[in-house]
Amino acid sequence: MSIRSSHGSNPESELGSGNPQLSTEARNPATENIDTLSTFDIVRLMNVEDARAPQAIASELPHIAEAIDRIAERMRPPGNGRLIYIGAGTSGRLGVLDASECPPTYGIPPELVVGLIAGGEYALTHAIEGAEDDAEAGARDIAALNVSEHDSVVGIAASGRTPYVLGGMAEARKRGALVVSLACNYPSLMAERADVSIAPQTGPEVVTGSTRLKAGTAQKLVLNMISTGVMIRLGKTYSNLMVNVQATNVKLQARARRIVEQACGFTPDEAAATLKVCGEVKTAIVSTLSGVTPEEARQRLDAAGGIVRKAMRERQDTPNRGASFLVGIDGGGSKTVALLSDLDGRVLGRGLAGPSNYQVVGIQVAGEALNQAIRAAFAEAKIEPCLPGAFCLGLAGVDRPDDYALIRAWADEHLPGTPTAIVNDAQLVLAAGTPEGWGVATICGTGSIVYGRNHTGQTARVDGWGHLLGDDSSGHAIGRAALRAIMRAHDGRGPQTQLTRLILEHWSLAAPEDLIRHVYVMQASTQDIAALAALVEAAASAGDPVAQSILKDAGRELALAVAAVAKQLRMQGAIPCAQAGSVIVKGHFAQQMFLDSTAALGLQLDPVMPVAEPAQGALRLARQLI
Repeated sequence: MSIRSSHGSNPESELGSGNPQLSTEARNPATENIDTLSTFDIVRLMNVEDARAPQAIASELPHIAEAIDRIAERMRPPGNGRLIYIGAGTSGRLGVLDASECPPTYGIPPELVVGLIAGGEYALTHAIEGAEDDAEAGARDIAALNVSEHDSVVGIAASGRTPYVLGGMAEARKRGALVVSLACNYPSLMAERADVSIAPQTGPEVVTGSTRLKAGTAQKLVLNMISTGVMIRLGKTYSNLMVNVQATNVKLQARARRIVEQACGFTPDEAAATLKVCGEVKTAIVSTLSGVTPEEARQRLDAAGGIVRKAMRERQDTPNRGASFLVGIDGGGSKTVALLSDLDGRVLGRGLAGPSNYQVVGIQVAGEALNQAIRAAFAEAKIEPCLPGAFCLGLAGVDRPDDYALIRAWADEHLPGTPTAIVNDAQLVLAAGTPEGWGVATICGTGSIVYGRNHTGQTARVDGWGHLLGDDSSGHAIGRAALRAIMRAHDGRGPQTQLTRLILEHWSLAAPEDLIRHVYVMQASTQDIAALAALVEAAASAGDPVAQSILKDAGRELALAVAAVAKQLRMQGAIPCAQAGSVIVKGHFAQQMFLDSTAALGLQLDPVMPVAEPAQGALRLARQLI
């Protein structure tokens, strides 16, 4: 089961409650006066709220990717499993819609992706509200499909507690199927009963409780990702072309010809002639681009499980086993994450270790963390460790020559002969979170840095100087400001603040004076102090003026850093912005303070994309080396 940290009531107590403590059912303070607004302001406000859906999804990307990989694994031969959606109301309709669009898009049989809705087909066009309360009906509908251990069942419900969906999930689990939950609240009963939990928390709706709005939008976007990602993993595309199209009519025959034209650089006549000889789109592409006969192309496709790009790499000789893997690492002051993937970017394993910021922990400890994370990634993938085909290591500070040389020496020793990219960790965020690899990356975790790259490839960085020399928008800076605010309040030099109670409770201290021993004698680490930023966010969200002022200052410092990078790189107009670090990705109040400050400086950041797993950027950079 996927695990997240959470705060809130026990989800078991919410079932059947007359006053459910669900964020999707809460009243939205931003829209309390919506009925007094002009029509333009109504749609503007809805647009602002709708934008929260993709932001909420960004933090769930690792869970969505995990679901895609596990579903695709079950759908491959010899299992040949199915993908089954089950939901009620809007959630059920979205599942049925996604399932119905897969056969014409990817040329698959209709029984491969199935949508179940409470109340059956009639419920697609009519509201049958009571149907969602029948858990036994959900179990019966799953049983009627003869669901087995080869199948995957995705339960969909904004609340995370719909009985029909819970009944279906329970029956699917009993039959050994992979069970995935897609809800917009966390924790939830559905999350507890799933193998993989996806929970984009979109918050209160514009119209209280109308979860067909933001929650429905988020569910639709996630379902798009799941079905599209699964079909890509199953080889139903080459590049972004629908190569699994079945040319059964004149329109589809024309589409098949255009796909071969685009993939192979043919004229229409050349594409038509090649298709006539080869018969299928995939065979035509592999035969042409690999320079082999149609028969050999079919053999390669069979050996590659129908994946065109993999079939074009098939050779008669046996390649070096490690050459088929990529490793990407994100090493920071709090932890080290290593991702192991195949050459198509499908993550096979994830390894976690302690900090590898060598300026803080030293090169020996950092090196041990890097090795531990790599070994853990191979272990999770159940693959014997070996030298990968390419490697990318993202660490703080390696853009300085002396530091680069130090890490280069480590890589040469531990990864001899392996194509290796060594980059600043901010470059990973930029690679993972911007459409074309240019823009600005803002990292606000234990430390903070802004890194930019323009259209011409010029780069610049601002801050990232450590907690003594800079990092003015970091978690450590915020935590330190909170501690200072507590002491100012204790002395009577500043206003009282909720931070006193929150931080003393967090560290199990009795009085502000106890902070002296905890900070100086016990030597609270930079990570310990940075962790206090989450408490400042909580206090600010609850209306504490001191906490709000601290985050406003941090947001202004981060905006000034972005402005400095943009000025150095002569960036104008809309600038893509990728974000990483818990302070800015998980802190909604901190995020708003940053955006307000950038707007006040005349900067236009668009799109703004949170990056939940910067190591994905390392994989992208590693892939460029092969």
